[in-house]
Amino acid sequence: MEKAVVVIPARYESSRFPGKPLALIKGKPMIQYVYEGVRSARFVDFVIIATDDERICAVCNGFVGLQDKALMTSKAHQSGTDRVGEVLQGLEGVRFIVNVQGDEPLINGDMVDDVIVLLMDERAGIATLKKSIKNSDEIFDINVVKVVTDKEGFALYFSRSAIPFYRERFTGSKVELGAFEVYKHIGIYGYKAEVLRALLKSSPCAIEEAEKLEQLRALYMGIKIKVKETKHEVFGVDTPDDLKRVEQWLSTYS
Repeated sequence: MEKAVVVIPARYESSRFPGKPLALIKGKPMIQYVYEGVRSARFVDFVIIATDDERICAVCNGFVGLQDKALMTSKAHQSGTDRVGEVLQGLEGVRFIVNVQGDEPLINGDMVDDVIVLLMDERAGIATLKKSIKNSDEIFDINVVKVVTDKEGFALYFSRSAIPFYRERFTGSKVELGAFEVYKHIGIYGYKAEVLRALLKSSPCAIEEAEKLEQLRALYMGIKIKVKETKHEVFGVDTPDDLKRVEQWLSTYS
């Protein structure tokens, strides 16, 4: 199998939750949950935590395995993808790069492995995951990104709006889930190295700027994004209240 690396970008500053990678969940830093989830994957050669803060770097170097490491990266990056791109410049012989955000404490190794396997399809430049929406409120929530795929599992479009829009079943902002599926996008990305390099050299396109979704640039460029459904539940942490939700989930299901 070709070499695969997971990069976990972890930024200290956040308008809603400064220092959240170090926030404690059941007594353990959130970033450690992310790392341990990723590390349980079978197809990952090594893991790099890429941060802009010495406090995060020091904490992470206290728990990462010998084959892995935490690195300081520029504070100027505007996105996690840019931070992963800086790490990529120093890597040789790596074919697959998986970007897992540092605020996804429920990520697990099966999900990472699924993304790596998807990248083995020669047609796929990018790979990611989706999950069936079971809570109807999420369909119209602009913070929940939806995805529609073709018959072979390649993304047709991503949107913050309700897609597909079921004309005869959606009324206003209400819907009864039943004989149809709406899928939310799970924010884990796998890239072939050459595809990520091309994306980092490109400029934002109109649909990306309209929806504020980076993955639309790839579709605009003609890059194929392969998507697989996952049964695993994940939700990111954006606010202190989200930490309570994660703790409750862990107490119930782990």
